Amino acid sequence: MTGRARAYAVVVVAAALLASAGCSSPYESGSEPKAAAGDRTIRPMEGCGDTSWTDPADLSPNRPPARCRPGAPPPQPLAETRKLTIATGTLSAEYVAPLQVALDKGEFKKEGLDVTLKVLPTPDALPLLAKGDIDAQWAAPEAAVMNSIRGGFDIRWVAGNFSPDPQSKSGLWVRLKKGESTDRVAMAGRKLGTMIGKGSVIAYPMEKVLEKHGGGLERIQYAQLGSADVLTALQNGGVDSAWLLDPVWRKVDGEPGYAFLGGQPQGEPLGGMLYGPSLLNDDVDAGVALLRAYVRTINTYFASDYKQDATFVTYLADLLKTDETILKSTPPLRMDWEIRTGTTDRLQAAYRAQGVTEGDPLPESRTVTRMLYEEAVGHRP
Repeated sequence: MTGRARAYAVVVVAAALLASAGCSSPYESGSEPKAAAGDRTIRPMEGCGDTSWTDPADLSPNRPPARCRPGAPPPQPLAETRKLTIATGTLSAEYVAPLQVALDKGEFKKEGLDVTLKVLPTPDALPLLAKGDIDAQWAAPEAAVMNSIRGGFDIRWVAGNFSPDPQSKSGLWVRLKKGESTDRVAMAGRKLGTMIGKGSVIAYPMEKVLEKHGGGLERIQYAQLGSADVLTALQNGGVDSAWLLDPVWRKVDGEPGYAFLGGQPQGEPLGGMLYGPSLLNDDVDAGVALLRAYVRTINTYFASDYKQDATFVTYLADLLKTDETILKSTPPLRMDWEIRTGTTDRLQAAYRAQGVTEGDPLPESRTVTRMLYEEAVGHRP
């Protein structure tokens, strides 16, 4: 697929959203959802103290993620059971583990929620989220999401997912040319293999890495490949750089002639939970309850290095239907429900550099709502 075709695909998703709603948004562009109105009563949550919230402006890579005690915040069951559907691109990836564990361990049920995880790719899920046909999406604020918000739809990023462990080398790898080293690599003009096309959140960390090595998103060639083909193309010379995910990078780590240049910024989640109008406006209590269960799951099962617990790793591999050896081969993810200040600004700048968004950047007030996870842990803004 050419760069122009990929950019066109992102625009088509946004256009489909408008068409699916009768060619106009059901909400006024820029309207504030009820979840962000700031008029809800916030009560302290047992087990969630000062460490349950961190300053969103803190971008330090060694920032400890927010944490409550295990089992906290305690359930606050709804008066009536509420059925919710969460779309996710996969059920087997490690970053989906908190949702899978919450479902399996009954954490959603404790809140009075009957949750279904439904596998849907982002282009298919977004129109359903915008119309309220599904309640939430486990994804990322990609270019298609920004374009749909720009079109007037009530979609917000309401909780983070993870940031990488310092030992992780998931990210940009290159084949070194003669005379090059990890500190001296010329990226301009390189052909980059990636399974994710333009408009993905990896555009932001990729831009940061490329700029350190004389590249830039507009100065490289893209080769969108299947997940099984990215590593093969790097190894056989079909591409001379590639964005390698867990656990694929293990295949070249330590091998001569390859160098890791960088990946997702530490301490900064780039995805997580997206809400549509059903939880932003129609039933905010259910939206808080869902995040309360999610946060409690992190605090109970993923608070630190969960891969040190062999029994839990075996359980997790079985739950995710993945190979236990592969799961053990990579560092743990740093599960993190919070959203950093300015992340969507940086993402939008990268999307513009790739040519997949147009118009003025959206302010954070149009893309992010932190109030729901803050209420879940009892933090008053």
